[in-house]
Amino acid sequence: MNLAGVFAPVPTPFDDQDRVDTRRLSAALGKWNSRPLTGYVVLGSNGEAVLMDDLEADRVVVAAREAVPRDRLLIIGTGRESTQAAIRASKRAAEHGADAVLVRTPGFFKSQMTTDAFVRHYQAVADESLVPVLLYNFTALTGVNLLPAAVTRLAEHPNIVGMKESGGDVAQIAELVNGTPKGFGVLAGTTATFYAALCVGAVGGILALACAVPEACVRLFAAVREGRHEEARALQRQLAPLAKLLGPTYGVPGLKAALNVLGYDIGLPRPPLSPLPDAGVKILRDALAQFEEIPA
Repeated sequence: MNLAGVFAPVPTPFDDQDRVDTRRLSAALGKWNSRPLTGYVVLGSNGEAVLMDDLEADRVVVAAREAVPRDRLLIIGTGRESTQAAIRASKRAAEHGADAVLVRTPGFFKSQMTTDAFVRHYQAVADESLVPVLLYNFTALTGVNLLPAAVTRLAEHPNIVGMKESGGDVAQIAELVNGTPKGFGVLAGTTATFYAALCVGAVGGILALACAVPEACVRLFAAVREGRHEEARALQRQLAPLAKLLGPTYGVPGLKAALNVLGYDIGLPRPPLSPLPDAGVKILRDALAQFEEIPA
């Protein structure tokens, strides 16, 4: 599977009664389809997947598959705390049309999540999954770290094709790239280190910022691939302030607020998350003003 490119980890809309709103999701994906994205991650961290039950998640997958053309990769987040739950979620995602699944590290029993435990977990999921599996490491949220030693072992599995690394440690990203075979794709999970990650061998990125300003993210990716590093560094500097707002500063509420400003009609975050206050929306609006990517 060719994972080179920029993927948007799309948020999940909810209606005024806090129900999954597949109509809004389909409309937003229709707009993103006109952008130069390689594909999408649905039901990831930005998709508030941990706040949904399995029935809601399945409805989202079905709606996304109907809206996403077959020439765009559709990756579905299927991480669960138990191995069997992750296997079942991955099978359902495949049956509903996923091209691949993204499986976050289980992290509730943090002290027990050793390298051997992760290897057993992911090998079991990959053995049973009907589509290729991507590992997902996001230590800031899960509190555990999928170390390169585990990834090196897991990359030998024929059904594990890549990973999303959302940490900011570029040295670890380089180690992941160097410790895995050529066909294994390491994807940056944060815009803050996107340029640096590409320089050490990442094949692309799954970036929240790609939901809001996809053209700029794709231009940075293309500039690195074509050796135009001065242009790429300038784009990285331009993207950094907005990336900070949509990431560590405001998180999912900030991403949804930014997309609403841009006309995507994504709605509000699901409780217990709170909507972004008006002051934050104004800050986002000012930050977005320097980018000319308002959808039609």
